[in-house]
Amino acid sequence: MDLRKVKSLIDLVSESDISELEISEGQDKVKIVKTAKDSGSYPPSISKDYITSHNRQEGNNSSDSSLEDLKKQSSVKEEGLLIVSPMVGTFYRAPSPNSAPFVNIGDQITEGQTLCVVEAMKLMNEVPADKNGEIKEILVENGQPVEFGQALFRLA
Repeated sequence: MDLRKVKSLIDLVSESDISELEISEGQDKVKIVKTAKDSGSYPPSISKDYITSHNRQEGNNSSDSSLEDLKKQSSVKEEGLLIVSPMVGTFYRAPSPNSAPFVNIGDQITEGQTLCVVEAMKLMNEVPADKNGEIKEILVENGQPVEFGQALFRLA
């Protein structure tokens, strides 16, 4: 399923009175559940910085928002650039349990290089670098669950 569609569905649920939405498209299945407390909180998969930035730009109602837009708005920090998760899943530093990690702290990376794998619905999805740089910090432990848009790596 296209990431833009998933993001649109998340936005739809968060902006409406719907508490749960389940969509099936072929073999892909997405279930989005809004948290019970409705005290101005946002789903954990969307950062509050992104929501604030997004709300300021509502006059710019572009239907082409995507993961790239999210990365551009949330990845430039004072401490360096962030590589974020393109989906919800489980973070793995190596292609298999007995393999060496794709990258380590201090490694120089190039655009397109595989940095990690995020497993979602029993599918292994490689996460490529979207820019050149040096791995300054790995922000997630191997085998831990990650959210859409969650920072995985900090680049120097």
